[in-house]
Amino acid sequence: MRLPDAYIILFVFLVLAAAATYIIPAGEFETEESSEGIDVIVPDTYSVIDSNPAGFLDIFSAIVDGLISTSNLIFLVLIIGGVFAVIEKTGAIDALVTKIIRITRNKEWMLIMLVMIIFSIFGTLGIIVNAVIAFIPLGIILARSMKMDAIIGVSIIYLGAYTGFAVAILDPLTIGFAQQIAEVPLFSGAGVRVVMYTITLIATMAYVIWYANRIKKDPSRGILKDNPFPKDSNDGSELGRQEMKPKHILVLLALLIGIGAYVTGVFTAEWNLEEMAAVFLVVMVATAIIGRIHVNDMVTTFMQGANSVLYGALIIGMARSIVVILENGMILDTVVNFMAVVTEPFTSTMGAIMLFIGNGLFNLIVTSGSGQAAIVMPIMSPLADIMGFPRQIAVQAYTMGDGFTNIITPLSGVLMANLAIAGVPYTKWIKFALPLVGIWYILGIIYIIILVAINWGPV
Repeated sequence: MRLPDAYIILFVFLVLAAAATYIIPAGEFETEESSEGIDVIVPDTYSVIDSNPAGFLDIFSAIVDGLISTSNLIFLVLIIGGVFAVIEKTGAIDALVTKIIRITRNKEWMLIMLVMIIFSIFGTLGIIVNAVIAFIPLGIILARSMKMDAIIGVSIIYLGAYTGFAVAILDPLTIGFAQQIAEVPLFSGAGVRVVMYTITLIATMAYVIWYANRIKKDPSRGILKDNPFPKDSNDGSELGRQEMKPKHILVLLALLIGIGAYVTGVFTAEWNLEEMAAVFLVVMVATAIIGRIHVNDMVTTFMQGANSVLYGALIIGMARSIVVILENGMILDTVVNFMAVVTEPFTSTMGAIMLFIGNGLFNLIVTSGSGQAAIVMPIMSPLADIMGFPRQIAVQAYTMGDGFTNIITPLSGVLMANLAIAGVPYTKWIKFALPLVGIWYILGIIYIIILVAINWGPV
């Protein structure tokens, strides 16, 4: 028996989504355009409409629509994959890994913490969330240098970024947008969120370090067992030999300046994925000049790098196709209305917890942070008023509900792309990630209980 490919798993979900359009009644809320030009739901306007079930051809058309609607992210992944291949050709990545290995020799926990903290900061600011895919190869290199497995390689990059994203502090597309819909002061409550972010990050790092120590002592106890790097036959013996040279420093400095320029653009000029792709192309040209790489070699290397992440890039569109089917079948609003009906009888603490858990379940279907905010926040905000707790808590319930299940839903194109690039089977990842999601939910429920107790509002 062979485990099904990630594309096959997603296609099965696509067929199930199409079947759901025949079972779940179609319905819709009235919407109004926000100041950002995004349609948000008007509460208490849900009505049943004529069903629009998906036909046979619609299933395959949804795949095309999914690829088209996520084309900016797909091309970003391809571009960054190609750019990193050019950077790697200069030896700068190997030199950096060598330096890190020497600094953290016999202190793997320090390396894991350092990388996860850096990416969690990016995540909590909303800088590198979807684009985290491009850094997975670096995580795999670091995992090989520590003689661990691909799950650790994915974890130190992906879990680092998504821990920050799940307890976002200054992410304009999730926490900022949700607060605007809830009519809560923009980025208010940052001080309390810093505390929650810190606790959640510490718990996540502790879990990853626990698993790392487990396989360090006995590799057979790893989830991937005798095949720690399914997509990489290299044993990592060549790592730690590249000396840092002036050209390596300049290449890494160009990359750092590029990322810094993008971060600045996000907060000052509302830059998006397109600008990020452009910045990385500039970094590639600078890298080729510094590394004295011939233009023809630069193009060849870029194509090889892009090809190496093509499988993971296209899976983003495949995951999106499932949401396309649900949207075209007009059943997403029905699910949201069901959530509203179920949670309305609850009051205060239990109600807030139900909103948190309910939104986590909804996130298994709709994994877009800003898209989910536009759907659920207009419902959750008045529900918070009815159940007697501040809207700030509803915003937090949405943020954690959106973030905590991102790392296990097969409908997340980012997750499936990460796993595809690393060669980690989805079933193996679930075995590793489910206990962590349980830890996160326990923490989330504790946070909600405390926040309701202190009547946490805009601060």
